Formats: sequence, structure tokens, C-alpha cells
Amino acid sequence: MAFKKIDIQNLDMNTFQAIGKDWMLITAGDQNKINTMTASWGGMGVLWGENVVQAYIRPQRYTKQFVDEQSCFSLSFFDGYKKELSVLGTVSGRDQDKIQNVDFHPTFIDGVPTFEEAKFVFIVEKIYEDIIKPENFIDTSLDQKWYPEKDYHHVYIAKIKGVYQKV
Repeated sequence: MAFKKIDIQNLDMNTFQAIGKDWMLITAGDQNKINTMTASWGGMGVLWGENVVQAYIRPQRYTKQFVDEQSCFSLSFFDGYKKELSVLGTVSGRDQDKIQNVDFHPTFIDGVPTFEEAKFVFIVEKIYEDIIKPENFIDTSLDQKWYPEKDYHHVYIAKIKGVYQKV
């Protein structure tokens, strides 16, 4: 399946639906090995004069080491595939070939891995990383609710290099 680069100004996407309800895949790696994870937390906007995304990854997630090793990663959005995305979010690539198990087909755009099944793909380049800090919670109930294990997300801010749509 082919993808065509589109102007981000022409993107018709409800990000609250796409990320929070439909979910996305965060994918990184190289021609030798890739890994992916499902995410329902993230954001898009403008920061430091750049169109950016924010991606959140817990430290124990296998995909984190792939994101850390590369300068770029992809965010992939789908029409449907909820069952497959659920598997990709709950099974670790350390333990099995979860991508093959859900019958997704990796492909590369600008040298960055994604999947033929995606509807939209964002190729992004990391420009900032930090860790959510418990002492910075104003509403401390969020810390108690979301981080009982104290496994605070790493926050990646990445500039959008290209947006691609399946053709």
C-alpha cells in the first residue's frame, strides 16, 4: 500500500478522537528490528515555532529503547483494527513477534517504520525529552491514580517532518 505526503494544513483529523478513542501506534527501529506500542495519550500543536507532537512512554515499555535509539519515530493512525491495536498495546515485543501475530505489514517512510494498514502516518523527529515529575503535580490525585508504581512517563516532543495518507 502506498502513502502520499499531504500538507499538514489540509489534515482533517480530530486528534481527541484519533488519539484518545481510536488510539495510535508509536513505532521506531531500523531495517533490522522495529517495535511498536499502542498509545492513547498524546498531543499535537505548535511549540518553539514548530508543528509538534507529544508522545508519552513508560520506562518499562520495550518500544522506549527503540525510540531512544533513533532520532525519528512514527505515529500511525488507523480506521478500525481495534483488536489488533489492543494486542499491540498489551503484548510485549520482548516476548513474541506481536506485529506478525496481528498480521500487520511493516513498511518504511523516509527510513522510519510504520504499517501498510495505517490511514495516516506522522513521521516525527525528537527535539525534547523529559520525565513526568511527581513533585510537579498540582492535582496530586493524578499522581496517585495514574502512577501507583511510580513508573512516570517519559515525554517526547517531536517536530512533525511529514504527514502521509494512504492512497
